Amino acid sequence: MLQDRYETDKFFEHIIKLTIQMDPVLGQIDELLDDEELYQLIRNDLAKRFPLTEVTGRKSTPVEVILRMLTIKQLYGLSYEQTEYQVRDSLVLRQFCRVYFNDVPDDTTLIRWANLIEAETLTAFNQRVTKIATKLKITRGRKLRTDGTVVETNIHAPTDSHLLEDCVRVIGRTLQGAKKVISGQTEFSDEVFRNRIRSARKTARQIRRLIARQKEAGKQAYRKLVKITQQSVSQAKQVLEAFGKNNQQPVQRLKDTLETFIPRVEQVIDQTIRRVFQDEKVPADEKLVSIFEHHTAIIRRGKAGKPVEYGRKIWLSEVDGGIVTRWDVLDGNASDKLQWVPSLDAHQQLFGKPPTQASADRGVFSTDNETEAKTRGVKQVVLPKPGKKSEKRRQHEKQPWFRRARKWHNGVEGRISVLKRCYNLDRCLNHGQDGFHRWVGWGVIAHNLNKVGSTIVARST
Repeated sequence: MLQDRYETDKFFEHIIKLTIQMDPVLGQIDELLDDEELYQLIRNDLAKRFPLTEVTGRKSTPVEVILRMLTIKQLYGLSYEQTEYQVRDSLVLRQFCRVYFNDVPDDTTLIRWANLIEAETLTAFNQRVTKIATKLKITRGRKLRTDGTVVETNIHAPTDSHLLEDCVRVIGRTLQGAKKVISGQTEFSDEVFRNRIRSARKTARQIRRLIARQKEAGKQAYRKLVKITQQSVSQAKQVLEAFGKNNQQPVQRLKDTLETFIPRVEQVIDQTIRRVFQDEKVPADEKLVSIFEHHTAIIRRGKAGKPVEYGRKIWLSEVDGGIVTRWDVLDGNASDKLQWVPSLDAHQQLFGKPPTQASADRGVFSTDNETEAKTRGVKQVVLPKPGKKSEKRRQHEKQPWFRRARKWHNGVEGRISVLKRCYNLDRCLNHGQDGFHRWVGWGVIAHNLNKVGSTIVARST
């Protein structure tokens, strides 16, 4: 049964007052998280774990504890295991997380609860934090700056040989699991359940050794690796057919795995044949760069030292006061120009009025974008034009207000740097597309909570 919170432990609070004082910024975040609307947003998602979660069963980890432990995890850049250890070991964090003298939930419990929180919930959570910041006069929403960055997914270099090796490994271990479940119920020989990972690894190593110096020998090794992978797919399809309508839990898990990965493996085989044997340049949007993080995109932004990035492009909107009001996870390598109008729409919806000043980089400039912002009532539209400019345009961009706004806009790069260095938005360690959205959302929320807390503390000193 879903439990809201532990009963306040007066004895624990008395010990805290006598021994340790909470960090002022953490103390302000503690007060922010007491907001009932923030609490209810998270509670609504956790209540959906099972149909009768709210009315029956043993008592769950309290919602208040889960919310605050997830906040601590992101504030300090901890893993789930480290979060459990740090909260258990610290009286201050026990107080912050409202655990008191109760048992701290272990990391696996925290992961299960965290995976129930939806991306839309985190968006609404961040909007509520922004409204609190507005009420506290930390921001007024008068200035808006937008920019994009890439959050990498946690994958290795996506070479064809590595991908094929991953394919054989996943199918092989799934077949081994299937052998334990159905080997006595079918007439299949052991060959059907054969795990070909050793031969795949050996061949993949040969490819990486030969392909640069002996191209033809490397191609021969690729043919062998493709054949091994095709044989593994054929075995997997036979086993999947043998499962039939068996919906027992162990069988269903294996079926789900095979139904998920077989199409991805076939796509990897197809793109390898096209690229290696047919010398075709496979378009980026047709490539699969990871069978595990299949949503990963190939993104070329022309950055020095990093011409190609593997992950997802995110678009951020920041207002005066340093609050990041919006993030959007984009599909593929979407054009920056298309992000301007949605950013203005989101700002209008959140603050009820357009910003006085709105800015973005050269990649966002277009006459339509500039006109659209002016039509909406933005007084200072700061979109520098790339390339050759007319004399009239040069004079426009030399105006003092334009230059001041450009200097302010440059701060968005610093904000992105802080998000990457301090809140782990350089690389996502969560799995799947939903996990990616949660990772970005919690990173932005932790940043905003810390920004609000530190601003309040700075005012009082």
